[in-house]
Formats: sequence, structure tokens, C-alpha cells
Amino acid sequence: MILNKDTAKKTAELLLKVKAIKLQPNKPFQWASGWNSPIYCDNRITLSYPAVRVFLKEEIAKIVELEYGKPDVIAGVATGAIAIGILVAQELGVPFVYVRPEPKKHGRQNQIEGYLERGQNVVVIEDLISTGSSSLNAVNALKAQGAVVKGMIAIFSYGFDLATKNFKDKNVNLITLSNYENLLEQALDSNYISDKELLTLKEWRSNPSEWNN
Repeated sequence: MILNKDTAKKTAELLLKVKAIKLQPNKPFQWASGWNSPIYCDNRITLSYPAVRVFLKEEIAKIVELEYGKPDVIAGVATGAIAIGILVAQELGVPFVYVRPEPKKHGRQNQIEGYLERGQNVVVIEDLISTGSSSLNAVNALKAQGAVVKGMIAIFSYGFDLATKNFKDKNVNLITLSNYENLLEQALDSNYISDKELLTLKEWRSNPSEWNN
């Protein structure tokens, strides 16, 4: 879900500007999953641009308070959302924890790093939503520790139907600053892509696992 169209367009503009998102319809990337894709997103690049990371931090913090009130804890999903999660927690003046994909194999064998009490209200921060499986894995870990997960806020989502279904099945509210539709709109408005490339990008999103340009 997108709350603010202007924020969605501005976020897309900044992600394209700093090349956190790259669109290459004619020279596709290959994801770790093996999918061919005309888009590649690495939002960690935004951390190298102070004005961009401040914008993201402030917009996410606004949404947290608007939608959920001030939480007891902000949780970042490792590794991509640790830094932006810390920035949001700092902006709100609340504690921070982060969630590993799985418990450590040694030491205290923690999956959640930081101090978290049972019954605390937590908002989860994520950098990117694809299928949602790794993000929801973090939610499950927090709930297993007794946290009350109010919802999740991410910088960007591809908007796959599978992700929508996964979040709905787990009854987790997801809000993103921007998404694929707003990205394509902004890319076309700024002449980053042509009308022909727009069609290719839309075709990919309709069936990403089978797409082969």
C-alpha cells in the first residue's frame, strides 16, 4: 500500500537518480533466483547520499507515527534494512533491534540482535519487498519472541501478486514509500525509459519467473 503519491514519485526519482534502481529492458540482469529481470534494486546505495537517506528516514518515520503511533521498538531486517532502520529509530527516539535470516550457529545463537521485551510494540523496517518471504520470516521471529508486530514499512516493492498474497495470509500490514507502478510512471515522465521500454517492463512484471527478453 502507498500512502502518498507525491512521496512515491519523489522516492522513485531519487532511487533512479542515485542508481539504487537500474532499469535495463534491453540488457536484463539475472537475479540470484535465476530470474531474468529488466530491473535491479539495491537500496543500500542510498546510504552513500546524505540528502537521500535523510529523505527516506524522515518519510518512513512520519508513516510509522501516522499509522501506528510511536512504537516501543523499531526492527530492521538484516542486512539491507539495518542501517535505514537505525536511522528511523534515531529519528523517533526509540530502541532498535535487527533480525537475522536465521539464528547464529554459535555464541548465544540469537536471531534477534538487541534488547526486546515480550509484549513490546514493534514496527518492522525493510528496504525491498520481492516475494515477501524473508521479510515475513523476520516478523515470525519477532512474534516468537513475544513482540507485538504492528506492521512493516519498506522503501520499495515490486508489487508481485505473490507478495500481496503472502502478507495477506500472514495478516501483516505492509506500507511502501514507492512501488513498481510509480517507478515506471516516474521513469517515463523523466525520459529515463521510452514507451516501448515501458511495455517491456510491464510484461516482465506480469510474469517475472517466465520472462525472457
